[in-house]
Amino acid sequence: MGRQIALHCALKGIDASLYDLSGDVLNSAKKFSDEYLESRVMKNRITDDQRQQASARLNYADSLESCVAGASVVIEAIIEDFAPKAELFKTLGQLCPPPTILASNSSNIVGSRLAGVTAAPERVINLHFFNPVLVMDLVEVVLHPSVTPDVERAALKFCSDIGRTSVVVRKEVPGFVVNRIFRALTREAMNLLEGGYASAEDIDLAVTKGLGHPMGPFYLMDVAGVDVTYLARLDEYQETGDESARPNDILEKLYSEGRWGKKVGKGFYDYPEDKAPGGAK
Repeated sequence: MGRQIALHCALKGIDASLYDLSGDVLNSAKKFSDEYLESRVMKNRITDDQRQQASARLNYADSLESCVAGASVVIEAIIEDFAPKAELFKTLGQLCPPPTILASNSSNIVGSRLAGVTAAPERVINLHFFNPVLVMDLVEVVLHPSVTPDVERAALKFCSDIGRTSVVVRKEVPGFVVNRIFRALTREAMNLLEGGYASAEDIDLAVTKGLGHPMGPFYLMDVAGVDVTYLARLDEYQETGDESARPNDILEKLYSEGRWGKKVGKGFYDYPEDKAPGGAK
């Protein structure tokens, strides 16, 4: 998601820098951006000048220090695991002076947990984008008691500057607004699948045709990443002890088998030709 957030910012006229521990990941991000921009030109969605301008706004940094130097907003989009996120935010708190906003794209790990490891807890928030970022309009701006009004205003202005609709979550809760509702839906969908009541494809078809959702729950989990879904639910369960948050057996099985969704070609579905099953629109 990080490469999509950066590319979207570049398309909206904002300079963006990306960094990853893996050079292969950075190369993949550049290839993705180049191909996406070219496809937009081919479809007459942007001009070739706009493509060149957006591409010029993207920088692929060779170190974390150079990536965040001079940034007004830093957005973390690494693995959904608290320990590496906490280590990163500890470093960001040292590298980024005020008033740089330190934001996590996490849908589950709340900002106050990450704020505790930095020297600037008032600047740590969640800016939760939705996948695919280049299509989905919403950003959840999640606050905790230490966040200052200035940081809140700056975060909302950033969302406005990149042309995204924002909602403010003023009291932290794992999953925030959208994913808590989505988790209730997917938990029941997996209960139905595990109970043998209907197939994944028929459940997805029922949700798209009966509820009018653009994607069924199983296909959406594949798109978002089965690993992301599993780790988020596991973290919530370990943090709260709430049995309703415990990952379903089928989700744990897919995670352990490496069936992590579309990005690896297999999840609840197989993707030999990258086709959308289950009534996805």
